[in-house]
Amino acid sequence: MTTLSHPLDDPRLPAILLALASAGVLGAALFFQFVLGYQPCVLCLMQRWPYVAVLVFSGVTLLFRQWKGVGDAMLVASGLALLACAGIAAYHVGVEQHWWAGTSSCGGSAPANSLEALRAQVMAAPVTRCDEVAWSLFGVSMAGYNVLISLGLAVFAFVAARAAYTRTPVSRTAL
Repeated sequence: MTTLSHPLDDPRLPAILLALASAGVLGAALFFQFVLGYQPCVLCLMQRWPYVAVLVFSGVTLLFRQWKGVGDAMLVASGLALLACAGIAAYHVGVEQHWWAGTSSCGGSAPANSLEALRAQVMAAPVTRCDEVAWSLFGVSMAGYNVLISLGLAVFAFVAARAAYTRTPVSRTAL
């Protein structure tokens, strides 16, 4: 039996670290929402889903650790989910900075041509607008920090997947 020579040889440790980081980011978002009272906009809510996906992928890695290659694939999937998260967050930063318009669910809509249409728009409008920065630190919004965090975690996931794939003592042709 061969022993693992590097912590990233086994995809379980990186999966645990990614799960902890994702849970931390989601916990911070929920803390800002429910404890500090910052209501999320539509784009904020969309940025949470890739972290949920990473938690699921990490769980699959841990539950099916006996299946060779599953952990590597789940690390790659986690990296892709985190890249998607970074993309959503970067789009959100652009909306906050007024570089481009947000989606129709972000509060912007076409002008109403009747009183009924105006009433429907007002009733369907989100409480929190995507183009307003609710909180920032050193001039960087939560979406801006999410870009950095997501990209960093994505790089970690890809590096860990590569290390686990190339250093696993199991023959990949036997899969």
